[in-house]
Amino acid sequence: MNPWLSLLQQHRIIAVIRADNVSIAREMALAAAAGGIKLIEIAWNTDRAESLIPKLQQELPDCKIGTGTVLDLENAERAIACGCSFLFTPHTNPELITKGLENNIPVIAGALTPTEIITAWQAGAAAVKVFPIKVLGGVEYLQCLQPVLRDIPLIPTGGVSLQNADKFLAAGAIAVGISSHLFSPEVIAEDDWTTIISRSQALIQKVQPFQAG
Repeated sequence: MNPWLSLLQQHRIIAVIRADNVSIAREMALAAAAGGIKLIEIAWNTDRAESLIPKLQQELPDCKIGTGTVLDLENAERAIACGCSFLFTPHTNPELITKGLENNIPVIAGALTPTEIITAWQAGAAAVKVFPIKVLGGVEYLQCLQPVLRDIPLIPTGGVSLQNADKFLAAGAIAVGISSHLFSPEVIAEDDWTTIISRSQALIQKVQPFQAG
């Protein structure tokens, strides 16, 4: 088991943050971390993500701060240069995966169908992001994939909620990415960080039976 997969098994939850304002994005990350979430993804198209990622690495030394929505090689290089701990893409691009391998940065490539998932894994992805999982049936789709793709670490996103996160893990996901169900727009609009902390704590409690050591 490599260190990245061990980290996923230990924590199971990745908080996915996307915001038009860097201050809001920072507060979202701080609230998730205060609630116990240790893996935090700052979408690359978040306001000033390039400066926010290293700042959060300093502010949250117990967390791993990565990035996502990386679409091309130039942005992958910039993301790696700013100190991201992991890199998510919504698609499979072998160039991006190779760039991560060259820099010892896990690249989690996005895929949806069995062909796409296997292609991403064979290209060297550290895990495969199954996105958007909800369009093909959510937990039930993952259950259908598992008998065939059980050796590939899958991270469903785009449909994970506080209510079903544990069900995805029970169905065989190595971890889940959660965004809007944790950082709902109305809560963010009200700067209600206490609710984000409470939701994060509840989420950690729910997935605790699946967390390794």
